[in-house]
Amino acid sequence: MTKQAPLRILLWHVHGSWAESFVRGPHRYYLPLLPEGGQWGRGLCGRDWPNAEEVPVDRLKDLDPDVVVLQRPEEIDLVDRWLGRRPGGDLPAVFVEHNTPRPSAATTRHPLADRNDIPLAHVTHFNELMWDSGLAPTVVISHGIPDPGDHYTGEIPHGVAMINEPVRRGRITGTDLLPAFAEIAPVDVYGIGSEELDGRHRAVWAGGDLPAARLHAEVARRRVYLHTARWTSLGLSLLEAMHLGTPVVALATTEAVLAVPPDAGVISTDVQALAKAYRELIHEPDFAVLAGKAAREFALSHYGLDAFLNRWDALLTEVIA
Repeated sequence: MTKQAPLRILLWHVHGSWAESFVRGPHRYYLPLLPEGGQWGRGLCGRDWPNAEEVPVDRLKDLDPDVVVLQRPEEIDLVDRWLGRRPGGDLPAVFVEHNTPRPSAATTRHPLADRNDIPLAHVTHFNELMWDSGLAPTVVISHGIPDPGDHYTGEIPHGVAMINEPVRRGRITGTDLLPAFAEIAPVDVYGIGSEELDGRHRAVWAGGDLPAARLHAEVARRRVYLHTARWTSLGLSLLEAMHLGTPVVALATTEAVLAVPPDAGVISTDVQALAKAYRELIHEPDFAVLAGKAAREFALSHYGLDAFLNRWDALLTEVIA
């Protein structure tokens, strides 16, 4: 069988953790760059992605991409204006839906619901179920991440959470639930804007936004990973913690009910039951180690990078055919 030549893929830096996996495929990935940066021209954002490069917007017409991977509705008009090619028309396109629907859980109509020329790639089965995708063809390509390695020690008897903008996002990310766990054992929170938590609760500590390697090292030293999100698609931070071998205490919401098996810790909508499990894992390190091993095994078999990239290759091949 003839091996397919690498594709030229145009995409934006929108969801950095997702893109970290996506650009590890065998293709060439081009990200628009504007002098002022901003959400439409931030390029690589300083990321070291060997197969990806920044392309100034005035050079995009010379790029002749094979396909565009869209992540925001506004990108359709940007591509038309910058390249003179219409996504879904004379330029093959896929739209990645990263988010749960808002404002309504089950009745929100997707922005692409009235067209059938651009498939929607939902990142979770929950998203595909809840969005009203209308005429748009849909597919689910579950997350897959690079394996950071089994680094769990759990030597620090604290909980740990990875939440970006925990104060602004508040109830969406379950930030209001953290004090209930912190009354049992301290909770260390990492992520963009986590420093805004300082002083709000004596036992909730903000660790800031760390580079991935340092972040993984710090998470692996904590005893339990807390996943308190009420309404997010599926936090990649949860999958990272599981890959590290960290046991999980998680809200049974959105896709987490499929991502966290019972022997990886505890998953429930009963906060009191979660607090009880949190206490047990904090005070029983041997139990925490066993749960963490189960979490890692499940994450490797269900959210590995190779399967993710293979599913994307299959979809892109279909779209450009």
